Amino acid sequence: MPLLENGQIVEDGWTLVQDDQSLPDGDILLPLSRLSEGLGRNGQGRLGVVLKPDERVESLKDALPRLDVVCLTFPIFRDGRAFTQARSLREHLHFKGNIRVSGHFLPDQYEFLLRCGVNQLTVPEGTDLGIWQKAHERITIAYQPSVLNEQPEGFAFRRYLSS
Repeated sequence: MPLLENGQIVEDGWTLVQDDQSLPDGDILLPLSRLSEGLGRNGQGRLGVVLKPDERVESLKDALPRLDVVCLTFPIFRDGRAFTQARSLREHLHFKGNIRVSGHFLPDQYEFLLRCGVNQLTVPEGTDLGIWQKAHERITIAYQPSVLNEQPEGFAFRRYLSS
């Protein structure tokens, strides 16, 4: 699947390793259950972890300095736990690497994902970038702070009502 980053489709050089596969050389994404095995590799490529919605980001605290990517998953688009996980990684654990999402999410959620600290999205094959760009440009006012350090416009709605 293509990877959307900074509004562009980029090459995804990461190998997703399943539970029953041996660890290849190169850049790999592992399930959390295999993280310690991945941390034992020395100089064989970059390391990332896939975190399921029911797994706690705090379990990554000690490993985060050695991770380049944390991939959060959306089993269905209505499951918003990945938003919370992303914010926790950025705000509480100060993770500086890439936060990727995969699974079932919508272009309408794009801006919210960015505001939570996500910077890579695994999108369906043949994705129309125009749809994602429109979704990004559609929301221009924020009512709450984000990891992007924007100034929220909390009183914009009241100003609208009084005019």
